[in-house]
Amino acid sequence: MRADQEIIHEWIKPAARVLDLGCGDGKLLRHLMDNKQVRGYGIENNHDHITACIKNNVNVIEKDIDKGLASIKDNSFDSVIMTQALQVMHRPDLIVDEMLRIGKECIVTFPNFGHWRARSYLGFRGHMPVSKFLSYSWYDTPNIHFCTFKDFEQLCVQKNIHILNRTVVDNEHQHRWWTNLWPNMLGEIAIYRITR
Repeated sequence: MRADQEIIHEWIKPAARVLDLGCGDGKLLRHLMDNKQVRGYGIENNHDHITACIKNNVNVIEKDIDKGLASIKDNSFDSVIMTQALQVMHRPDLIVDEMLRIGKECIVTFPNFGHWRARSYLGFRGHMPVSKFLSYSWYDTPNIHFCTFKDFEQLCVQKNIHILNRTVVDNEHQHRWWTNLWPNMLGEIAIYRITR
């Protein structure tokens, strides 16, 4: 279990109803089912990941999140999770609205493009950052919205979204005490728990 997923584990209440958007192979949801007795579903559109979810005995729905979540009723879940997918959504602002419509609380993680390495890479080299963590070139990246810690918090203010918790981790998904001192500059992955 990655360190950022351990943080998510701490924020999920026992026996909660959980929806994991872009659940990948279902490991996070399986972990929450085994250790927090959550009742959950994943949503995924990658066939290999769906097969892995089924092997992990995780309930998974095949769906493209970008096409909306209108088929899911309001307040159907206690927590809705989306890890490392906000930046690939066509309209991340609308996805956040939908998450908060169907869930009482939401947990969102995304790469912080305000991190000092990304800034210095662009500033000194004049190229979009490519690193171990951001391994794509500008022309083949799935990341279509580059967001910073400050950008996301500005969106929360505009939409009257209440931030319950926030933290950051480094590129190894480890939480370091100093990253919270200046999260927009020192954090590589932002992790938020939000509600209306």
